[in-house]
Amino acid sequence: MIKAIKNNIKKLIATLYENKIATFYFKHKGYCPCCEKSVEFIARHNWLRDHFKCSTCSSLPRERALMHVIITKYPNWKDLQIHESSPGNRGHSVTLKAQAKNYIASQYFPNEPFGSSVKGFRNEDLENQTFKSNSFDLVVTSDVMEHIYEPEKAFREIHRTLKPGGAHIFSVPIINKHKPTQRWAAKNPDGSPHFLFEPEWHGNPADAKGSPVTFHWGYDIKNFIEKHTGAVCEIIYLDDLSKGIRAEYIEIVIAKKI
Repeated sequence: MIKAIKNNIKKLIATLYENKIATFYFKHKGYCPCCEKSVEFIARHNWLRDHFKCSTCSSLPRERALMHVIITKYPNWKDLQIHESSPGNRGHSVTLKAQAKNYIASQYFPNEPFGSSVKGFRNEDLENQTFKSNSFDLVVTSDVMEHIYEPEKAFREIHRTLKPGGAHIFSVPIINKHKPTQRWAAKNPDGSPHFLFEPEWHGNPADAKGSPVTFHWGYDIKNFIEKHTGAVCEIIYLDDLSKGIRAEYIEIVIAKKI
């Protein structure tokens, strides 16, 4: 009897929670750094990171934050050599592709030759790239570095491909905040993920099955990058509703090659 009552209470709480999410609605007028227009930012779900969208280009807060940092730190970005790994089909990726004169986009196709063109993208493994050293002014990644099995290799390779004064500018969910970074998955001999905790997958524009989460990063990502690359690293937190930049896990990291 008591167990049945507890179960009914749990079901009631779950229903109330779902209804709250279903009826959530927030909007704010502002300027979108991605489509460069006056727009409305609208969310119909209380998880703003994936639902607070631009009414014109559908960009998300982390994408607007990333574009804002690029514009602010590198105002001549349209003339720079830029490599973006694993771009999406909205937000800053669309803007960079359309307006940067020297923009290269890469995806990871493990069964195809690296350095070749596959489905309109350069095929690259971030941990072992085919680009020459000192090739780029900017390397851009958005929610990529939490899916890398050996991030020290990837950060070193990105740093190698940057010109002096260039920077890796990226978003990554800093889930652990002030706790140490945790490895979330290792790689099995067959290349599949071996999860050390509850399995987590994120969407992947180049792979329908998605990408396994391999790390829960903390703020010690700054020390990790500096240790393995020699870069000068900075973590930027933005909260600016006028640009639609408000959400969870919205930090932007800049690792600059000196």
